[in-house]
Amino acid sequence: MLLWINGPFGGGKTQTAYEIQRRLRGSVVCDPEHPGFGLRRMLPPELRGDFRELASWREGVVEVLDLALTRREGVVIVPMTVTDSGCFAETVGRLRELGHDVRHFTLLAERETVLRRLRERSLGDLLRGLGRKNAPLRNESWAVQQLDHCLERLREEEFAEHLWTDRSTVPKTADRIAVLAGLTLRPNNEGALRTRLRQVRIGIRHVRFD
Repeated sequence: MLLWINGPFGGGKTQTAYEIQRRLRGSVVCDPEHPGFGLRRMLPPELRGDFRELASWREGVVEVLDLALTRREGVVIVPMTVTDSGCFAETVGRLRELGHDVRHFTLLAERETVLRRLRERSLGDLLRGLGRKNAPLRNESWAVQQLDHCLERLREEEFAEHLWTDRSTVPKTADRIAVLAGLTLRPNNEGALRTRLRQVRIGIRHVRFD
């Protein structure tokens, strides 16, 4: 089985994916951003755009996920924002055509909730806390520029199942996905402080500078 976790940038996809992986034995997170940013870096700066528009990315993601699903046991978890119908068909749809059991979930939240989450993970806010008062805010980033488009597109029926997360913690969102997918997660016995520290580590590992 493949769990594709969709949602706006800053919507909690990656944190939720790693929460499921932590509590689901044999599962693995496969992040399509890794090849995407690699392909983007291959291009001259003036040609760098949205890597999801590259056919090589879409085809490569399907090839790699097909390999992971075919050659190993366990659930594959994919945190990736996809808002374009064509891209969705060429990734999620293509994997289903290949015979894989793909469960798709979209994490949604109100605009202010997502903005708050983006500020919390903001490198600029972190640097402010260290005394660099002129550090840039994430609300000037590409993620925020795409936010309204993402929220509008992802509310459409083709991107169901929709899960609203404004009043849900990451562990609770993971629990909801597991129930809907027919999976059983290990109990979440982690304390609030340890959970927060682990989530900070995950966030730092996924900071993008380009």
